This record gives sequence, C-alpha cells and structure tokens, in this order.
Amino acid sequence: MSRSRSSEPPRDLRAQVRDALAALEANSTKRDRDNLARFGITAKKAFGVSMANIQALAKRLGRSHELAAALWKTGWHEARLLTSFVDEPSQVTPAQMDRWCRDFDNWGICDTVCFHLFDRTPYAWTKVDQWHDRRGEFVKRAAFALLASLALHDKRAGNEAFIKGLVLVEPRRCRRTELREERVSWALRLIGRRNRVLNTHAVRVARRLAASPDAAARWVGKGAVKELTSPLVMRRLKT
Repeated sequence: MSRSRSSEPPRDLRAQVRDALAALEANSTKRDRDNLARFGITAKKAFGVSMANIQALAKRLGRSHELAAALWKTGWHEARLLTSFVDEPSQVTPAQMDRWCRDFDNWGICDTVCFHLFDRTPYAWTKVDQWHDRRGEFVKRAAFALLASLALHDKRAGNEAFIKGLVLVEPRRCRRTELREERVSWALRLIGRRNRVLNTHAVRVARRLAASPDAAARWVGKGAVKELTSPLVMRRLKT
C-alpha cells in the first residue's frame, strides 16, 4: 500500500521557516508595531518589524520558491512581506498570484508583493486586466498597484500596453472607491513620466478626471496634471 503524500513541508524547510519567524520576532519593536496602526495596516498576526530588517533577513535567506510558499502559509504579516524578496519570480504561477491576492488584507502587503514580486513575473499584465474589474478592495488595488509597478520597472513594454492601462483610469471606467486609492494616482503619474508620448496620453486622462463632478476624481486628476506638466518632468522627458 503506497503512503499518501503529506502536505507538510520537509523537515529542513520547516526549520528554515521556524528560524525565519524567530528572526522576525527578535527584530520586532513596539515602535514598528505602533506604526502598523499609524499607517492603517491591519493584520491578524503581526510582529512589528521594519522593512529594512525584513529586507536584510531576505538577503541572508536567499531566493527560494518553496520557502516563500511556506512562509506565506504561516499567515504572519512580516513573513508574507518577506516572500516578496525571497520568492523566485520565474517560478510564480498565475494560480499562486490569484491565491495570494485573495489573501491580501491590508494595503501594505498588497503594494509590497506587487511592487517587489508580481510585477517581475511573466503574468503581470494579464493580472492587471483580470483584477481591475474583480470584486474585493485589495484585488482592485492590486491591479492598479501592479500597473504602477510595471510603469516603473518594465523597461521592455511598449507604449501600447500603457495606453491600454490608462483606459482603466478613465472617469467612465474608474469607480469612485477606486479613485480614492492613491495607487490610481500613482499609476497615472508613473505612466505619464515614462516618455513624451505617454505623457501626452496621461495628461489627457488627468484633465478629464480633473473636470469630473466627483471630488475624488478631481483630486486625482488635478494632482496628476500639476505633476505631469511641471517643468521638472518636462525637462526629464526631453532628455
């Protein structure tokens, strides 16, 4: 009779997870725990560890897809932040992205995973398209955080992809609740700073938002117009 496969990670992997959690706990401080509440980050299980210490631990651990998966399963906020720097982007699957995205329970984990991991996967653009119209506060936020991250990090993407992304920010497409999220503004501004062509498209969208009767849309639009037409941005685009 064959032995059934256990869902438990191998013993050495369990030891790595245990040691990682111990290191996180050792670096926890009251100040960092207080900062979670201060910045509106709600997490059921949190040690309170600075991002600098999380990144330092990630460097010591190195890249490991299996370790990242095991850390995520612990449910600890800082362990999940750690996965952003430990997981291997080439090994991340679309199913994993959907699963983790459903687990997002605060803006900190959403933005960190999108900015440091998901945007480096081959499926990033597909997930922007899929997530922006889904239900769930942090699923929608992930779409715009991912779009902003791609605008900053994806040096190979052409203008067409970002022009399509700007459609998601249009007043007729972007819901009021989404416009209150700073990641919508962040995506619009970063796209408009890539080059002069995208700047022109982004400013047009921003002006339409600025003319909206909705206060949140006006806030996003006016701020983006001010930045994207500023002398500083214009000089950078010329060079």
